[in-house]
Amino acid sequence: MDRDLRIVIAEDDPLLREGLALLLRAEGLDVVATAGDADGILDAIDAHKPDVAILDVRMPPTHTDEGVRAAVEARRRRPDLAVLVLSAYVEQSFATELLTGGVNGLGYLLKERVGRVEEFLDALDRVASGGTAIDPEVVAQLFTRSHQDTRLERLSPRERDVLALMAEGLGNSAIAERLVVTDGAVHKHIRSIFAKLDLSPADQVDRRVAAVLQYLEDARRRA
Repeated sequence: MDRDLRIVIAEDDPLLREGLALLLRAEGLDVVATAGDADGILDAIDAHKPDVAILDVRMPPTHTDEGVRAAVEARRRRPDLAVLVLSAYVEQSFATELLTGGVNGLGYLLKERVGRVEEFLDALDRVASGGTAIDPEVVAQLFTRSHQDTRLERLSPRERDVLALMAEGLGNSAIAERLVVTDGAVHKHIRSIFAKLDLSPADQVDRRVAAVLQYLEDARRRA
């Protein structure tokens, strides 16, 4: 991980906020500011111009979607800002609101992942590098809501497994390791996914991102 990363944290629970800051600083990362509400984190982002913002979904005053709205606003102000959103449990409408706007440099994790330090740091690294990190439980629930999409029904069980791991932000080698198959097998499955989801190589889009967004958008419509 790039040790020059500048990070801001928004979390209304002081214990979790300071604990997260201590964890990241112990890893040699530069936590330049913390805040307990959405307005505070937006001010910190404007003042410090960080590389990554870590935000809780629910913050004062209403403890509903302030963190999501702050994340969307932060990305509007600074499109190159990597954003990692934390939630106590899966909130599908919030996940799809964030992710259907673009997935580069974006993560959505359950707070329980923070306690699994290696997993959390790996997700943070992927997001900071411009990748995606979506909690496996979020992916699983979005797939459940998306099962009626006829294009998704074309996928085999193994292809759905591969697409789920693509949605988490894993690359081909990491997918192969997780599923205990070869890189070649993963590549073959991904080609088949693109074909079944009507994603042509001639399309002027990132087919990997488009495949993930197809079911995320369907889940958003059904939320």
